[in-house]
Amino acid sequence: MPTDPHILFQYSGPLAMLGWLILALAPLAPRLAGLVAGLAIPAILSVGYTALILAHWADAPGGFDSLANVMALFTDPPVALAGWLHYLAFDLLIGAWITRTARAEGIPHLLILPCLVLTFLFGPAGFLAFLILRAGFTARARMTGVSA
Repeated sequence: MPTDPHILFQYSGPLAMLGWLILALAPLAPRLAGLVAGLAIPAILSVGYTALILAHWADAPGGFDSLANVMALFTDPPVALAGWLHYLAFDLLIGAWITRTARAEGIPHLLILPCLVLTFLFGPAGFLAFLILRAGFTARARMTGVSA
């Protein structure tokens, strides 16, 4: 297994993109999408994250007590990569949750695609967009007396 953070970075992007592609196509195979994009890929990214943290955290500059120290922390390539893997894994988990929740609540998949794109690009903004979409569907269901 490669240990150069630049090589690991090159593998992490396509792996995460595979997960997002699977979520985009989730209606074709929902159980597979949940298993691969909602479990397997985030688990692989989490293994990489954990290995990097265990190997490099003690020697990393900075910390979490000030913005300057957070900035210093991410000047160390292995720790910066760990941070990137953290983003990739958790954003993908949120995307999988959005997909699962929308399916369970009857929200059309086409409507969540923009939320997935936003989650992929801007994490919490996509999550917020989905919460707004979901609230709209819930309000509509209450007003019409029909479940979402």
